Amino acid sequence: MNEENIDGTNGCSKVRTGTQNEAALLALMEKTGYNMVQENGQRKFGGPPPGWEGPPPPRGCEVFVGKIPRDMYEDELVPVFERAGKIYEFRLMMEFSGENRGYAFVMYTTKEEAQLAIRILNNYEIRPGKFIGVCVSLDNCRLFIGAIPKEKKKEEILDEMKKVTEGVVDVIVYPSATDKTKNRGFAFVEYESHRAAAMARRKLIPGTFQLWGHTIQVDWADPEKEVDEETMQRVKVLYVRNLMISTTEETIKAEFNKFKPGAVERVKKLRDYAFVHFFNREDAVAAMSVMNGKCIDGASIEVTLAKPVNKENTWRQQLNGQISPNSENLIVFANKEESHPKTLGKLPTLPARLNGQHSPSPPEVERCTYPFYPGIKLTPISMYSLKSNHFNSAVMHLDYYCNKNNWAPPEYYLYSTTSQDGKVLLVYKIVIPAIANGSQSYFMPDKLCTTLEDAKELAAQFTLLHLGNLDICPCQISC
Repeated sequence: MNEENIDGTNGCSKVRTGTQNEAALLALMEKTGYNMVQENGQRKFGGPPPGWEGPPPPRGCEVFVGKIPRDMYEDELVPVFERAGKIYEFRLMMEFSGENRGYAFVMYTTKEEAQLAIRILNNYEIRPGKFIGVCVSLDNCRLFIGAIPKEKKKEEILDEMKKVTEGVVDVIVYPSATDKTKNRGFAFVEYESHRAAAMARRKLIPGTFQLWGHTIQVDWADPEKEVDEETMQRVKVLYVRNLMISTTEETIKAEFNKFKPGAVERVKKLRDYAFVHFFNREDAVAAMSVMNGKCIDGASIEVTLAKPVNKENTWRQQLNGQISPNSENLIVFANKEESHPKTLGKLPTLPARLNGQHSPSPPEVERCTYPFYPGIKLTPISMYSLKSNHFNSAVMHLDYYCNKNNWAPPEYYLYSTTSQDGKVLLVYKIVIPAIANGSQSYFMPDKLCTTLEDAKELAAQFTLLHLGNLDICPCQISC
């Protein structure tokens, strides 16, 4: 152990609580052969480990760990996470006081080890009554850029972003659903590294930066969900985008059946994109190769394999588990901008509840109660002055979303029917007055619920998901 490492350990040992002690950390370093240094508010264990040769592990090998007891340190944590595999680097976020900040990042040497850590350690009881949260951590290299003039082409946006920021790799631009010659007023800019993206965001974020005379809006783009290769090998559904609004499901099915009659099972079209379900995966892969770039009703389409999402967990994760498991998720596959909350209107999302900061998402508000002592000063506020992560239900998110776009509140209309076994089943129809005469007059899910609360929540969820697929351009909600 070199002197720098010992100093790094001492630097966060000035105030010691619970199990943290210098001897335990030094014993861990001696036992494992790993170095340990503290810098920039975090303590690094390893990175690389002893005897490591070659580049660091690829993307997807790191997990985020939240809800760590503030008096727990590497001497307790490392042995727990070593159960999943060889640790390349363990980064524990630290307070100046010497306590940890409640979260850490663990990088394994392989993706398989990281996935195993999530499976066996998420909701693991690390101390009596203390459960940690473990999920995948990805370095975000992509920014969302809003308020871009709709007549600008991809090449123009790419050239401009390269002029004002460094490390730009690519720009993703989506055409308008109603006019394919125009963009949707936003773009995603891909950078060569998370650092390059962070530096670009820092430069552009003040809100005064202009492109082509327009003040742009900048935020982190929510990373696409990683789907393991084994799961993708079973996918037999194609995601088709850039369709004309007028193109029908029958037309799409006929076009995709041309290469092999009867290969398509069914088609589900939503606005200007669709999911094409095949009976066999081999036919789906072959059709993707044949149909990508083809024209349907005058529009050049893009075709990829659809990415499966967990029907039960997707919205439950976004809404912090507030929707009933009996209310099935309405979207079975998510791809690109249709699953992206920072496309149109920056639909509010919430990460899985972890007691700590999960970069790049905004910090979460703990759901707990505090004592109300006599004499505490209370200040009247409006719910709309809060941030979106103060809300845990789709109903509240929808109301907040409408308010931030200067729309009238959503209107709920309740309907009922009776099931075969005599149960009263409920469903809400939601009308957004601001767009009722536009692209869609109302929103109503295709599921019925047995309780009023679930029916309202499901309708709001359905509306939020579909608002992102309408070709409207509401303001970016500030999170």
